[in-house]
Parts: sequence; structure tokens; C-alpha cells
Amino acid sequence: MAYKYPDAVIIVFCKAPIPNQVKTRLFPVLSPEQACDIHIELSLKTLQLTTQAKLCPVQLWCAPTIEHDFFSDAANIYPVTLWQQQGNDLGERMLYAFCTALKTHTRALLIGCDCPSLTHPDLEEALTTLQQGSDVVLAPAEDGGYVLIGMTQTHSALFTNMSWGTAQVLEQTRAQIKALGLRHHELKPQWDIDTPVDLARYLLI
Repeated sequence: MAYKYPDAVIIVFCKAPIPNQVKTRLFPVLSPEQACDIHIELSLKTLQLTTQAKLCPVQLWCAPTIEHDFFSDAANIYPVTLWQQQGNDLGERMLYAFCTALKTHTRALLIGCDCPSLTHPDLEEALTTLQQGSDVVLAPAEDGGYVLIGMTQTHSALFTNMSWGTAQVLEQTRAQIKALGLRHHELKPQWDIDTPVDLARYLLI
């Protein structure tokens, strides 16, 4: 396949759609099965977003294992390769994915599967920003985290001792970027789907 940025890669983190293990913060507004359906819908939208424009290769990083039928089905539908997430927490898993991806690519973006506000232009802005000299690119989330991070080489400090899942992650990451003296760029603020309020916003799109 011909890509616009063949030296880059997009890493998509995705959990297997197992009821009671995904989108649990949407309970009790949704049942476990309904929350699982939303997770599947968002995941498929993310795969469509990342592959449709043929910007660069896409890697689907799977949890808790690569064996779930959802992942093999996705790889049959979309031009993605499957990879196993590894690590004890989100930071370790993200760092491992970046270390792996940057062995064979000059820059990498990592996103999750629950940000419906991300667009093709956002992804391209992130890729070109890294190409033009930024060390790190972030897409801030309205809840105090971020929905995208990209880099040209791994910086373990950005994934260590972070308060994952809290409103402090973005500021902690910015502080580490500054401490390391890295050049960084931020995309426009985004929003993801974690709570019933977020879900209501999504359903209005």
C-alpha cells in the first residue's frame, strides 16, 4: 500500500470488547453489554479514521491478549498489524509500544479508541509537526489528560510516575517535557468518552 508518510506509524491501543471490562464508567447508565457495544463502535471508528486516509502504517496494540476474535476480525477488515500490549500499567505499555515502533519508523503517534473528536487533519498535523522538528506532539483532552502523543524517539520519563486516569496527566507530561528540554507542539483540545456526560455529547454528533 502506498502511504503519504511511509516512515511513520500510528499505534492504536485497544482493549478486547469484553462486558464488565470496558467502559465501566458508563455504568449504570448503560448495561455492561451496551457499554461493550459502544466500545466496539468507537474502536471501529478509530480504525476507520486511522486507515482511511492512508497516511502511514497502522499498528493495533491489543489487550489483554491478541487472541480475541475482535482483533483478528479487525485485521481482516482494515490494513492493520496486530501487536500485544506489554507492561504492568499504562505507562509501561505505552513505552514498550513506542520502543518497538521506533525501531523501524522515524516517528510514531499513539492514540486510544475513545476519542471521536480526532480527525484526519489532526493526525496529519501531528505527523508533519514531528517531521518538522518537534520532539513530542500532544493532543490535550478537556478532562486534563491527552488523547494522542507522538514522538521521534522514546523518552521514558514521559511514561513514568504519571497519575494515569486523572486530571493531572497532561500537566505532569508538560512538566516532564520542559524538564527534558524537548521541543513540543500541541494540537487543538479534544474530548473522549469516559463518563455518561461524554456519552450524551457523543450521541448528539
